[in-house]
Amino acid sequence: MNSFFASCEQQVNYWLRGRPVGVCVYTGKHGCIIAPSIEAKNRGVKTGMRLDEAIDLCPDLVPIETHPNRYREYHTKIIAVLRTFSDDVVPKSIDEAVVDLTNYQLAYKDMQQVAKDIKQAIREKVGDYLKCSIGIAPNVFLAKLASDIQKPDGLTIITPDSIDDILKTLSLTDLPGIGYRMADRLQSKGINTPIQLRYASPDHLRIICKSIIGWHWHIRLNFGGEVDLATQEGNKSMSAMRTISADQRQTSERLDELLQSLCLTLERRMVRQKVFCQDLSFSCRYHTGKTFNYEVHFPEPKQDGIELYQIIKDRLARFQQSHHCEPVLNEQLRNMNVVVFRFIPTDVVPLNLFEDNKRKNKFRQTLYDLKAKFGADKLVRATELRDNPIYKDVIGFGNIKDL
Repeated sequence: MNSFFASCEQQVNYWLRGRPVGVCVYTGKHGCIIAPSIEAKNRGVKTGMRLDEAIDLCPDLVPIETHPNRYREYHTKIIAVLRTFSDDVVPKSIDEAVVDLTNYQLAYKDMQQVAKDIKQAIREKVGDYLKCSIGIAPNVFLAKLASDIQKPDGLTIITPDSIDDILKTLSLTDLPGIGYRMADRLQSKGINTPIQLRYASPDHLRIICKSIIGWHWHIRLNFGGEVDLATQEGNKSMSAMRTISADQRQTSERLDELLQSLCLTLERRMVRQKVFCQDLSFSCRYHTGKTFNYEVHFPEPKQDGIELYQIIKDRLARFQQSHHCEPVLNEQLRNMNVVVFRFIPTDVVPLNLFEDNKRKNKFRQTLYDLKAKFGADKLVRATELRDNPIYKDVIGFGNIKDL
């Protein structure tokens, strides 16, 4: 999908159409653009740009606060449309999916026409202002590459006959999955272009990458099979992170509230995924450039957000007391991040000999079932009640496992 978050806003609000729009978590002076519209991109506005800088560049930019549930709903509708064309649909992110037509070659004679039909179905059944770019190729990697070549509303086909001509127009970092560090590593071994990568021997690539990843690059670029169509990938970790504004870090109470909200977000995700965590890490970054990091392993698996919050708070208090320093959560805080990992399924969590947690675990599950049915704000803990909540729901482009 092209400029997905901004396009969803333009779909809902007719008067935003044709205007440069910047979706932000918050629209204060130092807010950050997380999704510019197609019109804003044409004016030079980029993802990650500070809002005041974007306004200087594009004075008629319309800042819009993010509506995560709206984007989730559109994602679900789009996936439903794709599944009318194929049962083999793999969502890759909030704005991207793979439609595997391998088993439909007798049903569809012209794959290019299928792509056009998908575009039309999205316009008719989901939203007339939503545009997408589609890539067609014999494997997922090349289809992804093809979809990135022409935006917005593009349609590109990569075949064994056309791949070399397409690769000649690209640099290494244009290939999905190759960042600047990997490009530097390849270039240090004499591979400077995608064409050279395609024709490098698989053994040479394995030596450069020091893993099977090198072999995977050979397979992707030489139509050797499929290595990117994993459909059962689970969460290896879950994280909740927030960048903190100047207003938010003025009082310790607001920072405590934010920390608690991050822990409750992880609780919600673990309950939905039916897992408990065995490890947690907490990290802070400050405007001075300093960092604080803490990691803990739990003797007994955890899922309760308030319990995670209290564990972190106790650790921070002991650290401050031991080192006679200022609080870890202070006015210099730039962002904080809570990560849980090493999951085990709920149904195999060992029971505690001295404490029966079954009622608490059942309560959490029931709480989130009711929230899902009647709305997240219909039933809340007393600790979550705030006149002006600091925590806002946000969504990342890759955050689709909860859907």
